[in-house]
Parts: sequence; C-alpha cells; structure tokens
Amino acid sequence: MTELRDTLGELATAEEFLDHFGIAYDPRVVRVCRLHILKRAHDYLSAAEIPGESDAALAERFRAMLAQAYDDFVRSEPLKERVFKVLRDAEARPAERRAFVPLSAITGPARAKGD
Repeated sequence: MTELRDTLGELATAEEFLDHFGIAYDPRVVRVCRLHILKRAHDYLSAAEIPGESDAALAERFRAMLAQAYDDFVRSEPLKERVFKVLRDAEARPAERRAFVPLSAITGPARAKGD
C-alpha cells in the first residue's frame, strides 16, 4: 500500500487522478465538480477499505470508485448530491430559519443617477 500511497500522493488535481487511472472524462464536468468528485471517491474508498489489501487490488478498486464518483456527477450535479457538509446543512435547515440580507443592508440605500 505504501507504493500506491506514494503514487497517489503525487497526484494533485481531479484530472491527474482520472488520467492516472485511465478514466475518460468530459473536462466541462470536471471543471465544475472536481472537488465533489474527489470527495465522493474518497468517501467510497473509506467506506470500503480492506486492511491488508494488495496495491494492485486497491488500485483497481480505487479506479472503479473514482469512475463511479465521476459518473455520479455526470448524471447529477453538486447541489443535488450534497457531498460536503455545508451543502447538507443548508438543506437540513428550514427555509424560514435561513437568513436573508438585502443588498441595500450591505451597500446602503440606492441612489438616483446623478447623486
């Protein structure tokens, strides 16, 4: 597992992970969902990690999970998938308890042209 960890540790972007594992992807999807894809792949792998698994078996499993994570966002979108806690929390909070701050509260009252 150390060799695989070293290899994965050198990869920095979603594109690098997808390229490394030979997963074809649409750059437009990855541009919008890169962090969501990596987080979802991490979640899949964490939930299914098998102690003592060989590098080859783990790499193949990670490839399959990364492909599934990418596919999740091809078929859906970040706001529907709610990978990150901040998005899940926003959904769980009732609409009547959400704060609304009008733009005028930040910028001051609107001024007429020429003022």
